[in-house]
Amino acid sequence: MHPQREQLHNELHARPSIYFAGPAHLHHYAFLDTDGVCDGIVQRLCELAGTSLQPGAVQGILTLEDGQVLKWERHTEFFTLTLMVPRQDGEPTWPAPPRRLAEIAESHREALINATLILVETEASWVGDTGHYGFRDPAGSRIGGGDATVWSDFRLDARGINRLLIVNRGLNDFRLGRMARRLLEIETYRMMASLALPQAKALSGELAGFEAELGELSDRNAEDHPEGPRPLLAAIASLSARLERSGARSRHRFGATEAYARIVFARVEELRETRVGDCQRLGTFLMRRFLPTVRYCAAVDRRQERLAENVARLNDLLRTRAQVEIEEQNAVMLKSLNERTSSQLKIQKAVEGLSIIVISYYIFSLIKLALGSLEALGMPLDPRLATAVFGPVAVLIIAVLAWRIWRVKQH
Repeated sequence: MHPQREQLHNELHARPSIYFAGPAHLHHYAFLDTDGVCDGIVQRLCELAGTSLQPGAVQGILTLEDGQVLKWERHTEFFTLTLMVPRQDGEPTWPAPPRRLAEIAESHREALINATLILVETEASWVGDTGHYGFRDPAGSRIGGGDATVWSDFRLDARGINRLLIVNRGLNDFRLGRMARRLLEIETYRMMASLALPQAKALSGELAGFEAELGELSDRNAEDHPEGPRPLLAAIASLSARLERSGARSRHRFGATEAYARIVFARVEELRETRVGDCQRLGTFLMRRFLPTVRYCAAVDRRQERLAENVARLNDLLRTRAQVEIEEQNAVMLKSLNERTSSQLKIQKAVEGLSIIVISYYIFSLIKLALGSLEALGMPLDPRLATAVFGPVAVLIIAVLAWRIWRVKQH
């Protein structure tokens, strides 16, 4: 059996929903996982429930007093807490979070990215007017095939909490828990996707500067400069390095935005919304305001990629131009070397001819000296005989020397 079979199989049961029946309140908090926030919160929760954390656990459900159920989940970049509190008679419509949950939220306030409160009412318990719940111009939809209605104006209250109202008509405990989970995921993933918006706005101004610099470099490339391509290559390399550094800082954030946005779109579709009277649908309200954020981040990301491609293209063009110039210089140098080699060859041939003449002169001088010596010793030779004997010998010696020079040249 594969050592990871059980772990992979149990992924089917990972991240279950809290199943409950209304009326109830769901307090939901999402924290960015920075500086060990997740580990600190989980440790406090385990101390609160008197349990120990299992190694590698990514989620857990804790049952607290008074029927409260607390669920925690680890995600890639954030951590969520969801507390289900049964609603009691006479309890405020939008109560403050329980003390222990409020303490956790306050101690990690800087990492808090989303805070949502869902009020679940039954068909009989809700008053039939959204204004009674403090909503102004709310968006609403029938969800789950018409078995429930959800309302929200997506305005934060004084505590910075977003409020949603679910009126349950025909959802059982399981469907109600899953529907509430979808709504909470829409809010959390929407906020996580929007994290890239400030970075995209800042990057947009930076890219405008890069584009202006690239245009200037393109104009310089189209002109002839006596100093050659080296200064322009250095400027393009500097621009490319700064653009790559900027992309390294933002690439992960833009990729996460795209992934989170897809989850939001999928969760909105899973609501199976229908219209409630003349009220704007919840999904329509979200998409009209959330889609521009996603598209803007995607547009900045594409703009950054195109700019990097244009810089690389200009760099290749300039390098090609420099390579052509180098090849032309090499051709001139080769031509000069050929001319120099040709001159050296002519000089070498002249030297070889002179060498043969000099050697011939010395050979004939030695023969003449030898004949003079024989005459001084009293053994004179007839000139015709001397020419017949020593002439071929001299010619043979000269021919051998010429052949040796030719062989050396061949090698």
